[in-house]
Amino acid sequence: MHSVWKTSIRFTIVTAILLGLGYPLLVTGIAGVIFPRKAAGSLILKDGQVIGSELLAQSFTSDKYFHPRPSAAGSGYDATSSGGSNLAQSSKTLVDRLQASIDKLAAENPGHPVPIDLVTTSASGLDPDITPDAAYFQAPRVAKIRGIGEERIRALIDQSTASRQLGVLGEPRVNVLDLNLALDKMGK
Repeated sequence: MHSVWKTSIRFTIVTAILLGLGYPLLVTGIAGVIFPRKAAGSLILKDGQVIGSELLAQSFTSDKYFHPRPSAAGSGYDATSSGGSNLAQSSKTLVDRLQASIDKLAAENPGHPVPIDLVTTSASGLDPDITPDAAYFQAPRVAKIRGIGEERIRALIDQSTASRQLGVLGEPRVNVLDLNLALDKMGK
């Protein structure tokens, strides 16, 4: 009976070392060799400085930029507090927040339906992408503030739209940080 306990304890220690340390280190090492940019967090550099990641949303509040989805992560776009609001559809708090957001956006672009992803948070609160419709909805505001023709802004959105992965997975999407960086390259 005593040897059964010793065997169990040894097996637990060996398994913990192999699967808790060895396997993650092996997978991380392989990922670093095969996909070095992705393994490092898909960081975006500007003038040699890290300004963000393609994988995490960040707040853009200036009207000269495209805005991401709202965030319920911490105080907003906080990667250490990732998560949704967990409010039910019947929640008055949620309904009031959504209506306030819809009213504000509808005033920004009268006569156009407000895309749902501009008023709802993602499950993580850190989704870096918006739908092409959400980007097109914001195009008139960005064009007006920057003094650039709306058709040029729409063309930039078209260029920045990623298609479905493998042609079938996910939906077409626009990375807000990449789009805003491309917008800055246009000037104004």
